[in-house]
Amino acid sequence: MKVQIYTMQTVSEALAAAAAGVDYLGVTPSNRGLPGEINFDTAREIVDALKGKAERVALSVESDLDLIADMVAAVRPDVLHLCGDIKLVTPRHVQQLRERLLALYPRLKILQAIPMTGPEALDHAAAFEPYSDSFILDSVAAHIDGIGAAGVTHDWSLSREIVKRSKLPVILAGGLGPDNVKAAIAAVQPWAVDSLTHTNKPLPEGGFRKDIDKIAAFVEAAKAG
Repeated sequence: MKVQIYTMQTVSEALAAAAAGVDYLGVTPSNRGLPGEINFDTAREIVDALKGKAERVALSVESDLDLIADMVAAVRPDVLHLCGDIKLVTPRHVQQLRERLLALYPRLKILQAIPMTGPEALDHAAAFEPYSDSFILDSVAAHIDGIGAAGVTHDWSLSREIVKRSKLPVILAGGLGPDNVKAAIAAVQPWAVDSLTHTNKPLPEGGFRKDIDKIAAFVEAAKAG
């Protein structure tokens, strides 16, 4: 079982998370007020520091393909996590973006987020599958841009159905923490699991840093599951 953890904000916490056994580490290079967002320069520092220690993932909620391409050029992740509005970044747009980026970065992988809002998620996954390397099945919150960072679970039976139907590796996300990840794995049988909200340490002044003890517990539970 692979483990992905969002969102790294400093080199030191990224290295600590990698040492705790995380396989994929995510950064959120943005200026939209997203949870845990950082600027492009900091994201690049983290990505460079993690080389050889974990797979580097960078998230984008943008709908402008030029802005997404600019972020990839600046940060240079191993994986581009697309989690913007799928009505604005359609399968056709992902196809165009894929062709554009792979010409420059042949090893780049596309991780497409699927909003788990209901049975329509099955159709969305089928539509994006030809242009993606993997899926992340995530919950949606009205007050947060894009797909993810909602901190709540969704209907795991729908997630299980996507896992059964898809030929791609599937990451399960949405409200997962050390206490429920084993149950989630048993119910969905994904390729990997992801955590953001439930491996955070809230700060008194707002925002958060990663809780390395919670990350270690999440990794242990996931690998056991």
